[in-house]
Amino acid sequence: MTPSSWKPQRIAPAALVFYLAIFTNTNLLCHANVDTFIVFRSLTPLLVAIADTIFRKQPCPSKFTFLSLVVILGGAVGYVMTDSAFSLTAYSWALAYLVTITTEMVYIKQIVTNLGLNTWGFVLYNNLLSLMLAPIFWFVTGEHKLVFAAIESRGDGWFQLDAFVAVALSCVFGLLISFFGFAARKAVSATAFTVTGVVNKFLTVAINVMIWDKHATGFGLVCLLFTIVGGILYQQSVTTKGISAGQQHGPVSEQPKEGNDSKELDEEKQGLVASAK
Repeated sequence: MTPSSWKPQRIAPAALVFYLAIFTNTNLLCHANVDTFIVFRSLTPLLVAIADTIFRKQPCPSKFTFLSLVVILGGAVGYVMTDSAFSLTAYSWALAYLVTITTEMVYIKQIVTNLGLNTWGFVLYNNLLSLMLAPIFWFVTGEHKLVFAAIESRGDGWFQLDAFVAVALSCVFGLLISFFGFAARKAVSATAFTVTGVVNKFLTVAINVMIWDKHATGFGLVCLLFTIVGGILYQQSVTTKGISAGQQHGPVSEQPKEGNDSKELDEEKQGLVASAK
């Protein structure tokens, strides 16, 4: 079976989860404020760390790593407590988003680790397959009626240059996010990638505070700083852990056994063949 025939089939479930994450994310923001989204987004590192350990057989997080994740969560909860208004609909979409984004983080990390595609291959397959799923959800959720109604309401002047430019720029940025997102997934663990996203959300809020007059209270800003500090502590914990592991395995790798040499050589050859394809 050729790579072109089996790779789309293997990445299709990942594309479905990716689209569901976008779908639930959009609906959450439609029914709740940004603060609600941030606090549920900040819950994902803890869940991803647990899922990584259970399903991907990754080592359990160290006490320092777990503490940094708790700091992130505590800062997020404290920030939202300054100004939050939840509804049943918002809670439902938030829970759906939390489950979906946690699954997406862990499953796509497994895909990019084992599938053998390069970064642009993942970007192409993931976005193309997700685009093919979009019309199905448009008709299932009834969103196509809103699109047709908006076009009819504008009559002959339905095309607007400023709206077209805004959508085009969002597509360009979306492509860049997808590319660098997959590159980051290859380079770091699923939990580290998740923490990066959480810290990015809080940096976005910080910029929003600086450019708009509507912002959080002083207590909310302190909680914001706690979340950023938690992300820094997490990065320090995984970096220290990686250095310690390298020092422990360093002397052993200098004198490998003869049997392991042939096995590693075969694996290296297989990797080169997969890269060439």
